[in-house]
Amino acid sequence: MEKKKVLFICIHNSARSQMAEAFLKKYGGDRFLVESAGLEAGTLNPVVVQVMKEVGIDISQNKTDNVFDFFKAGKLYDYVITVCDAASAERCPVFPGVSQRLHWGFPDPSSFVGGEEEILDRTRQVRDRIEEQVKSWLTALDR
Repeated sequence: MEKKKVLFICIHNSARSQMAEAFLKKYGGDRFLVESAGLEAGTLNPVVVQVMKEVGIDISQNKTDNVFDFFKAGKLYDYVITVCDAASAERCPVFPGVSQRLHWGFPDPSSFVGGEEEILDRTRQVRDRIEEQVKSWLTALDR
């Protein structure tokens, strides 16, 4: 069976799209080729790296990519899933041949303010919501 190609997109490819990519790789097994990118490639969020390690996933060596580089390279995807806010998702390029474009909106951990523990807790909540969304999507695909 041919693997489905999935691209997760957020603003800087520093948090939400990285988490979604990691969870789909974990739960989707060999069924998918998964990548993530940002509208403007940024720097990997160290809080996200930390909370992902808490659930046994090391993304510390991941790099951030620019979605427009993927677009210019002519990459094709079966699913393009935006995980940023709706207004930012509208800025994403339309990839030719995409069979489905989905939007899963999550708060941006880079915007969280407060003490270290508060930021960690809010980032964990986003992580857990992304994990549940990935699992739910996989269950729906199997129906």
